[in-house]
Amino acid sequence: MSNDSSVSYDLGILQPNEEIEFCIYITINNGAETKIFENKLEEIKNIDYKKELEKTKKYWEKYVKDHDTIKLTNSNTEYMKRVEKIYKRTILLYPLLTNHTTGGISAAVEIDENRTKCGRYSYCWPRDAIFITNALDILKMEKETEKFYKAFCKNTQSKSGRWEQRFYTDGNLAPCWGYQIDETASVIYGVYNHYEHTNNLKFLKDTLRMCENATKYLKKYIENLLEGKEEEYKSYDLWEENEGIHTYSLCAIFASFEVMLKIYEKLKPEFETNRLKLEKIAKEELILRKMLVQIKEYILKNLYDNNKKTFIRNKDGKIDISLLGLVTPFKLFSPKEKKILNTIEKMDLSIRTYTGGYLRYEGDNYVGGNPWVIANLWMANYYIETGNKKKARECFEFVVKTSTQHGLLPEQVDNATMQAKWVIGLGWSHAMFIDVLHKLYK
Repeated sequence: MSNDSSVSYDLGILQPNEEIEFCIYITINNGAETKIFENKLEEIKNIDYKKELEKTKKYWEKYVKDHDTIKLTNSNTEYMKRVEKIYKRTILLYPLLTNHTTGGISAAVEIDENRTKCGRYSYCWPRDAIFITNALDILKMEKETEKFYKAFCKNTQSKSGRWEQRFYTDGNLAPCWGYQIDETASVIYGVYNHYEHTNNLKFLKDTLRMCENATKYLKKYIENLLEGKEEEYKSYDLWEENEGIHTYSLCAIFASFEVMLKIYEKLKPEFETNRLKLEKIAKEELILRKMLVQIKEYILKNLYDNNKKTFIRNKDGKIDISLLGLVTPFKLFSPKEKKILNTIEKMDLSIRTYTGGYLRYEGDNYVGGNPWVIANLWMANYYIETGNKKKARECFEFVVKTSTQHGLLPEQVDNATMQAKWVIGLGWSHAMFIDVLHKLYK
């Protein structure tokens, strides 16, 4: 009747270098009758575990093969073998992060259960998830992506049209400490991104009302911002550390309005017999086009430092890797515009470390302050946009060389040891790895 117990096994005497293999069967049953329980144990003990192990192995080998869309051919070097290991591990990781009932996607497997350093990780952040769904689409896991948007996002959207900071993967609201406007904008952007992979017009139509409700919320946010009510309409940045008006957040809203225009363009033929709907769309298009101009003007006026000649992340004036959102993925500016080139130069001077890894921002000290995998992959994406694949590969190689022996990518890399640090197997890191890999090697 003790809750502290142990089981011992007599393995005999093990000689030097000798191995003994045995199988432990575990069954968990709540309140079964003794006879039923004993019969269940006998049934389990008769399972041929070697056969089951082989079946499991074949299942996952087939799963990897079915989703091997990039098909790396040059795996004869140690470096490319490592690339392939990360690639295959990513394919195996995503089914573990996905709630197949609700469509929710966890940011990572939990690593801080006692909350010693963070507010825990095994939640679904809509923003993180849209990067992951892009990777899912590249890997032909399109059903999982569709379920995320058509089930999870629909069920978690508030009546106001917005999505909160984070959720449990079953769809329930998780503990939050602030609002992030880019969470809402990201979902709209992700919807159209999925359409670009699939050309599934029905999907766009099925998610239209959801996107329109979100757009209505975002328009109200921009209207109030332009009226000077900044203090009333602050949100947290994507790192969840600073309240204010952020360049990245505005870029996400800009992109959401831009893709909303594209969604309307694709769906207009579906409403050719509905005059009222077409009139409503025409009015909405005028408003969105005007706001696109206003958002860009606001960024240039308030979030570009004329003295430093660089963009800044918010009013604290710091350089932040998320400023790359101006170019990729949100495309407000050309990658070779002078203002962008100046900002990239400042990034290299202020947040690129001596190891070649990039911090998230100036003075980043989270968990000791280290380069982040997504920061390097984000920079790789920027260089791909400029056509400089040599520079892109340098950023990519930093990530490959600091992966774990099992092909998992961390959140951070210890700058002193060049070892994976903190979260191991971060969904966002693996998502951006797939995005860059696809562009470099497809």
